[in-house]
Amino acid sequence: MIAVGDLTAVKQALRAQRIETPSWAYANSGTRFKVFPQPGVPRTPEEKIADAATVHRFTGVAPSVALHIPWDRVDDYGALTAYARDLGVEIGAINTNVFQDEDYKLGSVTNPDPGIRRKATDHLLEAISIMDATGSRDLKLWFSDGINYPGQDDIRDRQDRLAAALKETYDRLGPDQRMLLEYKLFEPAFYATDVPDWGTSYAHCVELGEKATVCIDTGHHAPGTNIEFIVAFLLRAGKLGAFDFNSRFYADDDLMVGAADPFQLFRIMYEIVRGEALDPSYGIAFMLDQCHNIEAKIPAIIRSVMNVQEATAKALLVDRTALRAAQQAGDVLGANAVLMDAYNTDVRPLLAELREEAGLDPDPVAAYHRSGYQEKIVAERAGGTQAGWGA
Repeated sequence: MIAVGDLTAVKQALRAQRIETPSWAYANSGTRFKVFPQPGVPRTPEEKIADAATVHRFTGVAPSVALHIPWDRVDDYGALTAYARDLGVEIGAINTNVFQDEDYKLGSVTNPDPGIRRKATDHLLEAISIMDATGSRDLKLWFSDGINYPGQDDIRDRQDRLAAALKETYDRLGPDQRMLLEYKLFEPAFYATDVPDWGTSYAHCVELGEKATVCIDTGHHAPGTNIEFIVAFLLRAGKLGAFDFNSRFYADDDLMVGAADPFQLFRIMYEIVRGEALDPSYGIAFMLDQCHNIEAKIPAIIRSVMNVQEATAKALLVDRTALRAAQQAGDVLGANAVLMDAYNTDVRPLLAELREEAGLDPDPVAAYHRSGYQEKIVAERAGGTQAGWGA
């Protein structure tokens, strides 16, 4: 437990923090209405990794980049891994894609057609082979599977099909690998999604075993959901494996983390700190999962990393001794005031000081704009097919 006023311990915790950025956030993305292309976006997985390495160079806390297959498929994953390491980063989670193939209109691993289920499961197994080649620890699974109309398919049968595919995939994991099972309330399935909430993900993970954990995407909940309660519950159960950080106003908006409700991000990070789960050795992967549709990609990702850092710093400043005393005394307003005092603290000077001590510019966004990297990639990446998300 970090004592209030112990800035040395706070700084130490912040220095150890790690935030993974997603390859797809550097590429063109958009809504179902339009993808607005931007100059200088990556054309290859290597260029995505180069952009991720640039974010790490200016923030110092983003040393890994998640890949998405097949968007980031290459012939030689060993060479891609070596390329990343040469740039000072490493390959993180491997994300699967069983939602963009024509065959998956009625689902992937829960499809009533056994041939399509086999195809989808084989893709999950392929992703583990890629993990073997890259040295990645985490296989991240998200399924768009579901139904749009009552009676369209048997809900219980679909859970059985899902469990079978997850079991086969789980059994293929290596001793140092694990599965992260994401969930989503709705979309593109609107009547019943096969993994709609944390409870469904948790139940499957418990059935599978210790190498299966839940991934919380902060944008995948019903309005008003208390996400920090989910965090606390899963930490208590030892089943919280990862976050996909983003922000939402209405549904799965994939906006910059902390943009809509920075107080929520603080509350989430407080539960992480309270659970002694911030240090990378605990095993939680703090990942971004965002679509920068109209804003510049790299500055937005840098700003997102900074938003997580700020929320974490405030969470570390909570006087947990005073909070506990107020809670035990039934002092409702006093306990709330302890949290609010930490949240209302301006931690930007602390983080600027921390960056300077690490030899970084205190203002990473301004430093990026001065670096000339944006102008460089716009000039070098002219022409060719820009990498997108297949929309």
